[in-house]
This record gives sequence, C-alpha cells and structure tokens, in this order.
Amino acid sequence: NPSWGYDRIQGALANVGYHISDTTVGNVLKQHGIEPAPDRKRQTTWATFIKSHWDVLAAIDFTTIEVWTKGGLVTYYVLFVMELATRRIHFAGCTTSPDDVWMKQIAKDLTDPFDGFLLKTRYLLMDRDTKFSEAFRHILKDANVEPVRLPARSPDLNAHIERFHLSIKSECLERMIFFGEKSLRRAVDAYLDHYHEERNHQGLDNLIIKPGDEVGRDEGDVQCRERLGGLLRYYYRAAA
Repeated sequence: NPSWGYDRIQGALANVGYHISDTTVGNVLKQHGIEPAPDRKRQTTWATFIKSHWDVLAAIDFTTIEVWTKGGLVTYYVLFVMELATRRIHFAGCTTSPDDVWMKQIAKDLTDPFDGFLLKTRYLLMDRDTKFSEAFRHILKDANVEPVRLPARSPDLNAHIERFHLSIKSECLERMIFFGEKSLRRAVDAYLDHYHEERNHQGLDNLIIKPGDEVGRDEGDVQCRERLGGLLRYYYRAAA
C-alpha cells in the first residue's frame, strides 16, 4: 500500500491487535529504507506497475526472419502483439520496410473500434525502436492506449513477448526455409493456431490458452494432429 502514511499503518495494525505509536511505525520503515508516503508514491516499482495493470497490459515487438525472394535473400520484419494476462498473440503484419506509413496503418488496425486487438488495453509496452514512431504512438494515444517506452537495452522488462519470439523461432521459423512472403505468413498462422489451441504454456500453469472440448478426455483413441508437415504436433483423444 504505497500511499499509506504512518497514521494509517498504525490504525491498520491496531485493527489486528498490534498497538504501537506512529513514531514507531516511522522508525521501522526508515530502518528498511522506506520513504514517507508522499515520496513513496513517486517510487512505484516496475513489478508493482505490472501487477497493478496486468489485465489491461499488452506488449508489442518485432522479430526478423530471412526469406528467399526473386531478388535474393531478404530480411522480413515480423510484428507481434501480446495480451499479457492471457498470453494471447496477434500477428500484426510483416514487411521488408516498416516505414512510418506502414506503422500508422498498423496502429489504426490495432485500435479499430470494432475489432482492434487493443480494445481492452490501457498500456502498451514497447522498446525504443525508432519504428515505433511518434506518429504511431500518437494514434495509440488517440484511442486511449498509453505507449510505455522501456529504457534502452532492457529486454527483461518485456520478457513475455521476448519469450514468445524465442518459442516461435526455435519451434518453427528457424526450422524452415521460406520462399516468398506467403509461405512466411502461412507458417506464422499455423504456429499461432498451434500456440493458442494446442500448446501447453508453463506461464499459465501448463494449460492451453484456448483448449478444445477434447482436453482432459480420458476415453477414446489417442490421435495426433500435425501442422507444417509434422513440425508441430498435438496429441488428443478422439470422441468415443
């Protein structure tokens, strides 16, 4: 309770049978390096911020992948957005040139008033990549989504989407060769179906994000569903 002063803490302690003076409360806090309430309120930690806004937080970030085209090997920038509380992922798009025009269209799509992925989002975590331009952030703000720009070289502050990038690369993208943008998009779409509907997530108590009716079934033959030629596999019991 970062806003509680010495008197309020004293009162709360009295509620549970501990009767001490507000001076004693102050001395204890000072011994542990905790400032008085007016100063303390200005020192919200990152962990406290995350916990306080967990249900309205999302994260956005790029990853890259090499794609063979008629002009040779080309780097594609692939943009994902994650709803942190649910770990739901949205494939925002991919391009070889994420310029300001492209980014502004992405912002408009994400904040569309009818089906935008960020409809329930209050804060969007992002690094200081110049692709997240002022114009991009302005469109977000107009839709009441506050861009939270993280300090430079601080991937741990956006660890959830960084972990997703590691998963999609190690389980899919780095194990394939892509010929053209369509093949990249097909692979990403297939992986996201697997990610949401078939993959157990340790960060969610080893559960599936969108489990089917077959999950937990203990009768019926065990079946295997394959995606991307068997690169991704899911085992389940067929209905008896």
